[in-house]
Amino acid sequence: VITCSEPMREEVTRLFALPDDQVRVVPNGVDAPRWTPTARAVAAARAELGEVNAARELGLAACRRAIRAAGSTIRAAHQGRTADVVGLLGECEAAVREAQAALAPHPALAGAGFLHDAEKELAEAVLTAAVLAGDPLPGPAAVGVGVPAWLNGLAEAASELRRAILDRLRRGDAPAAERLFVAMEDAHELLAGVDLPDAVTGGLRRTNDALRAVLERTRSDLTTTTLQRRLQAALEAAAARTAEGGPPLR
Repeated sequence: VITCSEPMREEVTRLFALPDDQVRVVPNGVDAPRWTPTARAVAAARAELGEVNAARELGLAACRRAIRAAGSTIRAAHQGRTADVVGLLGECEAAVREAQAALAPHPALAGAGFLHDAEKELAEAVLTAAVLAGDPLPGPAAVGVGVPAWLNGLAEAASELRRAILDRLRRGDAPAAERLFVAMEDAHELLAGVDLPDAVTGGLRRTNDALRAVLERTRSDLTTTTLQRRLQAALEAAAARTAEGGPPLR
């Protein structure tokens, strides 16, 4: 039995006829000298975690800006707005660098996933713009991102080529569509050779599987359009021969 004072212990012992060794006194309050070191340690931990949280908020905001700028960059690249591409890529890169600087002292935060996503989006924007402009593709060091982010960005940039291929098919530029499709196939084949665990590659296998599905749909569309154009050309040639007095189309 626990009481909070000596008089209360005596009273409880008397009323309930308890042995003295079964009743203890634990005074109310806190033993300040005993708990002061722990309080200092908790305060220091709280301050440290406050710094971590501030870095997280700064890095997270910068990553969100980077992802928005990357999406705008890709749209501008598809629309051929070269000046906008340059400006938006600058915004995206600046935001990623800000996030990297904020999270560098905190490896646990840097590996939480949102920095990887922002770096991947930057890589996708840079690589998409380079492919559409016909420029060489920069590597991870040139883009300033981790290797897993660059590999996943390459896969997503290859998926973006589907839109460019369909745009060129609608304009009747089949040769340009074929060239982009070859680049799309090459990217898939290269990435398929990176046969490493997802923990190392940042989930590259899933990203490349998604690229393969886009690739096959694009192959179907490109094949259908090519055959339709050949048929149309044959019909037009036959109609022209008939108009000139040649044998009718059978």
